[in-house]
Amino acid sequence: MIMIKKTHPKFNVPNFGAKSRKRVKERWRKQRGIDNKKRTKKSFMGAEPTIGYGNPEGLRGVRASGRRLVLVHNVEQMKGINDKETYEVAIAHDVSKRKRKEIVEAAKGTGIRIVNSGKL
Repeated sequence: MIMIKKTHPKFNVPNFGAKSRKRVKERWRKQRGIDNKKRTKKSFMGAEPTIGYGNPEGLRGVRASGRRLVLVHNVEQMKGINDKETYEVAIAHDVSKRKRKEIVEAAKGTGIRIVNSGKL
């Protein structure tokens, strides 16, 4: 049986789409006003994030490809990853270009996919 992550509605602040509220960014903030309709859970105001939207524990941290992401800083850490069906690699942002090339070469040998290899 393939487990698929649950879907959930967009959680936006009230009046997000209103033309007069262009300064309201598309992000979630807990409503705290005493008269706020969303805080009192009026259905016309849309959904709030709750514990019920969570995914099963086995699916947390799994990417859309069905693999888990592993952050790698050097070639030694690349050698520790054996299962190319379960893991994808992301190279840390502070790794130099020279080390990045070494990591990419090591990944080609094992067949592990690197998510952010860039133009190397």
